Amino acid sequence: MLLQAVDRVERISAEDFKQNYYKPFKPLVITGLSRKWPAYNKWNWDFFKAVVGEVKVGVFNNVKSDAYTPVNKADDYMKFGEYIDMIRKGPAEWRIFLFNLFDHAPQIISDFTWPEQYSKGFVKKYPMLFTGGQGSVTHMHFDIDLSHIFHTQFLGKKRVLLFPFEEQEKLYRKPWEVLSLVNFERYYDSINNKLDPENYPALRLAKGYDLILDHGDTLFMPAGYWHHMEYIESGFAMSLRAMQSGLPGKLKGAWNLFGMRWLDTFFKKTCPKWWYNYKRNKTFEKADKVMETYAADGVAGFS
Repeated sequence: MLLQAVDRVERISAEDFKQNYYKPFKPLVITGLSRKWPAYNKWNWDFFKAVVGEVKVGVFNNVKSDAYTPVNKADDYMKFGEYIDMIRKGPAEWRIFLFNLFDHAPQIISDFTWPEQYSKGFVKKYPMLFTGGQGSVTHMHFDIDLSHIFHTQFLGKKRVLLFPFEEQEKLYRKPWEVLSLVNFERYYDSINNKLDPENYPALRLAKGYDLILDHGDTLFMPAGYWHHMEYIESGFAMSLRAMQSGLPGKLKGAWNLFGMRWLDTFFKKTCPKWWYNYKRNKTFEKADKVMETYAADGVAGFS
């Protein structure tokens, strides 16, 4: 993989952001955006335990999906307070995602400000909380609705691997899904990673970004960006979603949600093994075509 750092700024004007990051779909970390929010100092494990500790939540382990895995089905359920107690003790490979905390504690919406100077079209009904124990992994995927994301880390450190949507064939995207076949766990560890480049050779051509998010960092992740996240420390983050300004992006997101996902779920239920093998074969066919193109162009290592 060919990785570079993401630009980092403490603050940025709306015009500079629009011209240099929003329009060209380029990621950015803004370190100072959340520092004036009450949430910056107020939100911690004790606060959440007091506010929503009794709420039952779905938790997810690190196992990658297979032919029989339902979409977004939790691996277990527990009270949020019990989950917090568990991940506070040390390594715990369990995470929570797409948890709409604000349905249960709407009063805390006043603890942050929507960054409308940078984007319009925020889906204000769905600010989402993401939490994870040390060692938990969010496997490589892109968000199905193709929204722009402002992802703010509040506690703990998290490592993030990013790729533009166009790199999908090199990442071995499964057709009719938002997931990659590849396991990117510990991608940064030359000895203990699970990348398996012998079986996924097109990965060597993928161009992306590598970064670490710390307390208060806000990552602007443009619509369709592939992302893989690993919790270096137990922590939590909040994602604010903004619809794309153009109609094509909105229509594509709607198709993914209500067309593509429905079809994939239908075939997973009716003929899971055949469907999985079909998608797997198509995935490798597309990756092989990419490598053939690079070889024809004389790219080093593929000629």
